[in-house]
Amino acid sequence: MGIFGNQFANVIEWEEYRDDVLFWKWTNKEIKKGSRLVIKPGQDAIFIYNGKVEGIFKDDGNYEMESDIIPFLSTLKGFKFGFNSGIRAEVLFTNTKEINVKWGTKNPINLPAPGLPGGMPIKSFGTLDCKIDDQNILIEKVAGIKQQFGVDDVKDRVMSMLNQLLMKWISSKGKDMFNLQANAYDIAKGIKDDLDMEMRKIGIAITNFNISSFSYPEEIKRMQNKVAGQSMVGDINKYTQVSMADSLGKESAAGNMASSVVGMQMGMAMGKQMMDQSNQQQKNTSSDNKEKSSESKQNSTPPKFCPECGTKNEGSKFCPNCGYKF
Repeated sequence: MGIFGNQFANVIEWEEYRDDVLFWKWTNKEIKKGSRLVIKPGQDAIFIYNGKVEGIFKDDGNYEMESDIIPFLSTLKGFKFGFNSGIRAEVLFTNTKEINVKWGTKNPINLPAPGLPGGMPIKSFGTLDCKIDDQNILIEKVAGIKQQFGVDDVKDRVMSMLNQLLMKWISSKGKDMFNLQANAYDIAKGIKDDLDMEMRKIGIAITNFNISSFSYPEEIKRMQNKVAGQSMVGDINKYTQVSMADSLGKESAAGNMASSVVGMQMGMAMGKQMMDQSNQQQKNTSSDNKEKSSESKQNSTPPKFCPECGTKNEGSKFCPNCGYKF
């Protein structure tokens, strides 16, 4: 009967595979004739016998013991004798993909800061990516004592070092203690290099490290908001725009105050417009008066004949005959 048709065949595979686990150990089971190996995409299978790596399967697929595994692992004790008796060996399944780990400081870190005798208490949050770098080191340092190694294990090791690294790199790269986010990239890069160097000692590489945010005490946040508000008031136009937008969605004293400021600004603009209109009207009236005065001057020319006696006038203001004043 073929290997896949043997109901007693021993299947060697990663049970309950998870993406957030770096390795899982198949152990305490007998490898014998009829066994088969199942490797899924993104996995390697490492055969370990007497604590020594005997062979690594890197390609996913199904492998039969007689035709695939025995020739590959021919140096193992018992294989040369055709598996008449089974042997106990360990198979370590490793995840070849990167895994993502979320980290965050549980307690505030007191960073030295000018004017703050107790230091600046901050928290920080972010993510990191890691993967297996050296399988032999991993087996020697970790796999010998653990059944599996995953996100929580990486996080525990990282957090044991992170507080000191944060203090080190914030002191080195944090130019503005009250705005550390501006230097988050440089701080994260320094931490990543140090973490990578330490984690490679157990066969794991840190491929990426990000700082999502720094969290300050509430008193510092209120101070920052107050300073930001004062700087905004310096630009009355910006303050008016923001107040108008804020007052549209708030029915409160602050909203009423913002509405009053907006109303004052609108009133000032309307008053200026009315003054401009009044000045324009005065200019128009003055121009009309000048035109009327000019017309009046033109109309004040003495008549050619006296309206009283009919005597011809030569441009005089009085009639030469009867003395009528034109």
